Amino acid sequence: MEFSIRAANVEDCKEISRMIMELAEYEKVVDKVKVTQRDLEQDGFSKNPFFHGIIAEVPEQLKSKEGHTKIGYALYFFSYSSWKGRAVFMEDLYVMPDFRGKGIGKALMSKVAQLGMAAGCNQLNFTVLDWNKSSVDFYLSQGCTDVTSELGYHYMSCNGEALEHLAQP
Repeated sequence: MEFSIRAANVEDCKEISRMIMELAEYEKVVDKVKVTQRDLEQDGFSKNPFFHGIIAEVPEQLKSKEGHTKIGYALYFFSYSSWKGRAVFMEDLYVMPDFRGKGIGKALMSKVAQLGMAAGCNQLNFTVLDWNKSSVDFYLSQGCTDVTSELGYHYMSCNGEALEHLAQP
């Protein structure tokens, strides 16, 4: 299938927002999405962006039945490991259902890896839902490892009132 991968720009935020909602529907967590198109525009395309993104696009003649040519995306940011140094964290990797199994997800992930390595990163980190067997199998087939089972790490989060309480002196 013909497709291209390119850096996302501020004009892509509407379509990224749409795909974030599609991903949230798939993961059954639509009520958890708080980020708006405006947030994406500010947070990804300001002077000091909090994230970067790439878009998978198909030619007009291959657009989805809903009329979309932007059919996948990945969001990523740079982080640091006190053990291993520079890292790239892939926050999202999404391909619309009708376009899966055509190498687009692998191409997006490969591009994030390339961008990370170009920035001096020596690891690519991400999370995947434990019930999403097809994604877990895909990532394992790419040579990734499950550090939860290998090292026993758990991904933790503190937000909302708990974060506000924690931030109190």
